[in-house]
Amino acid sequence: MGEGVFLITGASRGIGLATAQAAAEAGYRLVLTARDVDKLAEQAARLGGPDRVWVASCDVRAWEQLAALVGRVEEEWGRLDVVFANAGTSVVTSFTSSQGAPPAQWSDMVLTNVCGPAFTARAALPALIRSGGHLVLTGSAAGRGVRPGNLYAATKWAVTGLAQAIRAECVGTGVRVTLVQPGLTDTGGIPTSRLGDPKLAPADVARAVMYAVSQPSTVDVNEILVRPLGQDAYR
Repeated sequence: MGEGVFLITGASRGIGLATAQAAAEAGYRLVLTARDVDKLAEQAARLGGPDRVWVASCDVRAWEQLAALVGRVEEEWGRLDVVFANAGTSVVTSFTSSQGAPPAQWSDMVLTNVCGPAFTARAALPALIRSGGHLVLTGSAAGRGVRPGNLYAATKWAVTGLAQAIRAECVGTGVRVTLVQPGLTDTGGIPTSRLGDPKLAPADVARAVMYAVSQPSTVDVNEILVRPLGQDAYR
């Protein structure tokens, strides 16, 4: 897939950036998006020239931006093969106390984590159907169990259901859909209460993404759950 085109949202750091590095090594041309394009441009320059790496400002909360971006990618590069709906954010929440972020700050997380991958999928799937491509979504191990007072976990529950709904609709289209569910990952946004817990490196998750993407076109890796050694399954 040396000329394949791989689009990653939330690519300026963490899992997105590590996956961009792995995809570049695999020979993909990259479309890398983030809200902070200055930081992203510095990173992207190390991955290849403008004929191999395209940096775009894109807010996944804005449907129009995503739709326009995918249209430009197909127009200028002719195809879109892999889309990694990775952009996400997290704030600490509580429903019974004033601990954590105030409710006025919650909506950004919900829009980014739930509408973001949904809008990304809707914008990209027509192109992926044309190419017989692959949609990958970043969920979380937190989206598999109950986390008291944790709205972030609830958004990742939503991504779990979203991936299943998309996969069901894509049956017969040739598109593969993978949900990657990382455990605690050292992306720079870990709550202070968990700084001493076992952690994955972003590159660990990137390898899981590339494992799914590198399978034969007849193989659809539906879900990958990957935790650091020693992580409590209920955290």
